[in-house]
This record gives sequence, structure tokens and C-alpha cells, in this order.
Amino acid sequence: MTEIDTQVIEFELNNKRYCVDLNYVAEIVDKGDLTQIPNTPTHIEGVMDLRGETTTIINPKIVFDLENEKNGKRIIVFEGADQDSDDNIGWIVDEVHQVRQITEKEVDDPIKTENVKGVIKEDGDFVIWVEPPETQNGTNTN
Repeated sequence: MTEIDTQVIEFELNNKRYCVDLNYVAEIVDKGDLTQIPNTPTHIEGVMDLRGETTTIINPKIVFDLENEKNGKRIIVFEGADQDSDDNIGWIVDEVHQVRQITEKEVDDPIKTENVKGVIKEDGDFVIWVEPPETQNGTNTN
């Protein structure tokens, strides 16, 4: 059996590390001014103009049911966030750390949820591998 290598980008939410498959990431930008939209779900922080494109900014802390302790500084913008739509989606995160290569054998999957792909052990701690927006219920903005 051939081992599959995947590149992931690590980011931080409430001092805990998470990662997402780099293939889904279009870019990382600094958080700018967000325009709040009335009557939207609580996980939608607002929208921002990103090079002429309106991008919906989602708070993954709310999607993942985490404490919303501190304000994020960076936005991970996803490519093709919804395959049936041209909507651009970004996640507001506390910090972005690194891109790293992982192998299948590094990933444990003790808990299966719609948001979690697996857990990676790193330096005595865990990095939670999460799914990008197109595979999550509740993050579609259509």
C-alpha cells in the first residue's frame, strides 16, 4: 500500500492548533474591516471586499462550538468553497502557523464527526485536522 502525503496548513483557535488540507486554501489575508449583514446565522461574521470579490467571513469557533475568546487576526480564504456556487468563503482565525507535509500514518481518527478528519500528534500536543467549508453543514451561505 502506498502512503499518501498531504500538505496541511496549521492555524490557531483559542490557543489550540488545527489544520486544513492546503489544496482547499486560496490565500491567507489579514483581517480587514468586515461589514455585518443583518439576520444572518451567528457563525457569519460579515463580508469583506477581497480584490473586488465579496467574501463571506465565517467564525469557525461558532461552527465548531468553541469558546469565542479572542478576536481573530487572519483570514483563510477557501477556493471553491461551494462547488455549486461562486461564493467566496473565509474563516477568521487567531493565527496561521505553518504548512507541513503529513502522511496517513501520522493521522489518528479516534472520533468521527462531520467537521473532524483526524488528529495529528505534534510535540506532545494534538493538531485537529478539520474539513473545509464545502463539506460542513451550516457553513453554506446560499
